[in-house]
Amino acid sequence: MRKLSEVEEARALMTEGIEWSVVRWLREKKRARKAADRADAALDALNQQTKDSWNEELKAAYRELAAAAAANPGKHSSTIDSPAMVLAKTVKKADDAAHRARMDAEDTFDEAERQLSTRLAREGARKALVSWDLQEAAIRKSEAALEAGKPKS
Repeated sequence: MRKLSEVEEARALMTEGIEWSVVRWLREKKRARKAADRADAALDALNQQTKDSWNEELKAAYRELAAAAAANPGKHSSTIDSPAMVLAKTVKKADDAAHRARMDAEDTFDEAERQLSTRLAREGARKALVSWDLQEAAIRKSEAALEAGKPKS
């Protein structure tokens, strides 16, 4: 997976932000949130670009999992047990973990803002770093699925 400048910039800012004082957080919170939003958008775009490159069988398997998860949250079941479904399940599980981590970080930042809490803002920064790690891991799994789904020559 290639490095994304938006993610690297946000990582540097959040890593620095873990040590910021109350005054610094108040002064920099908008910049930090915008950097995090840009990083998330860049990761989302790369993730979608990778999935758009998948073969039709893998795309269909992932769509089936997504639809089943929407209809019955928390349960990953499928009527198909093909190699494509196995790959799709691996990617879906990683995507779901990354999404949960991202929502947790955003919720923590929202609460930090409501309470004007530096402690929560620092925790949100830590959670954002973890969420980007998980998003990158999910993209790597998506890229691996792309490679595994290619026909052998």
